[in-house]
Parts: sequence; C-alpha cells; structure tokens
Amino acid sequence: MVAREVEAAEIRVSAPEGSVSTDRRPRADAVRNRDLLLSAAADAFAARGADVPLDDIARSAGVGIGTLYRHFPTRDALVEAVYRYEVDVLCQRADQLLEEMPPDQALAEWMQLFVRHVATKKGMLSALKPLLSSNPSFSDQTKGRAQAAATKLLNAGVAAGTVRADVDGADLLRAVGGICMSTDQERSEASERLVGLLFDGLRHGAAGSQVSG
Repeated sequence: MVAREVEAAEIRVSAPEGSVSTDRRPRADAVRNRDLLLSAAADAFAARGADVPLDDIARSAGVGIGTLYRHFPTRDALVEAVYRYEVDVLCQRADQLLEEMPPDQALAEWMQLFVRHVATKKGMLSALKPLLSSNPSFSDQTKGRAQAAATKLLNAGVAAGTVRADVDGADLLRAVGGICMSTDQERSEASERLVGLLFDGLRHGAAGSQVSG
C-alpha cells in the first residue's frame, strides 16, 4: 500500500493539471505489473519451490527487479501475496465456471484448478509455514474461503442432480489435497488422473438418472 501511495503521489506531481488519462494510466500499469508478478511467482513456486531467485520471477513477469521490490519488499511479503492471490483465483473461478458450464463440469474444472493451488502451496511451504503458524486467523480465513467455493460448486451439482449430496466442501478439499500430496509432482498426469477418478466418484449415486460424461 505504501508503495502504491508513493507512486500515486509521484504521478500527481508530474502529471499536467487536469489531465485525467495521464493520472490513471500509471496506476493501471502498476496493478497490471503486480498481477503479472503474482502469476509468475505462483508458477515459479509450484515448479521450483520458495527459494527460486526473485530475479527469475521478475524476468518471467516481464518487469525489472525494482518493480518486484516496490510491490513486495521481502520474499515473505511475496509468498503471502501469492497465497492470497491463489485463493482469490479459486473463489473467482468458481463463480465464473458456474456461469460458463453445467455444474458438474464446473466442479471438474475447479478440482483441477485446486490441484494447481496445492502444487503452489507445497512449493512455498517452507516460507508459508511460519506465516500460517503465527497468524491462525489468516489460515482460517483463506481456508474458509476455499471451502466456501467448493461447497458452492457441490451444492450446484446436487441441485442439478449430477453430484452426490453426502460430500461437503471441507471433505472435497481434503480428498484432493491428499491425492496431490501422495504424488511426487502435484501437477503431474497422475494427480490429474486420480482427481478425475475422485470426480467420477462424486457423480456416482447422484440424484439424477443420467449424468453428463
């Protein structure tokens, strides 16, 4: 927040008086750069762990290392932001998928997205653990949001008759997380295949007489 406020102050000083478009564009660029950094960091943490060089993350995002430090002064700050970002994506995509496709297909897509989330979380676990231990409310809040998204998808499937009604969001996250932790590479074909089998189990015994293939 401090970096953004400083950046905005610099813009106001340098921009011509009454220039609306000049005042807004750098702030939009700053938001875009932050999103690019979070996405690049999530990929890097999933593939290489929390100790990946920050220079590599900045390069993958297409920005300079100074831009990274302006948004995230420390590695811990970046780790926390990535975790929050990943949970935001999970929640947003749950709503989007339900608008785009039938509930059971939306659930299947979201479960694979959660596989990616687990991979990112495990990759940065060494840096994330102290944060989760020292701030239980942060852990409870993010976990609760992910469970709420899973529950929303499950409930939509139950209402449509394509998903069984005896599984809740917490059970689903534990099951997918357990599958991911049991494989060497969370985003491997094995994880995706096993999560697909789990999804088939969620459709078995659903109220509807027919389920989509």
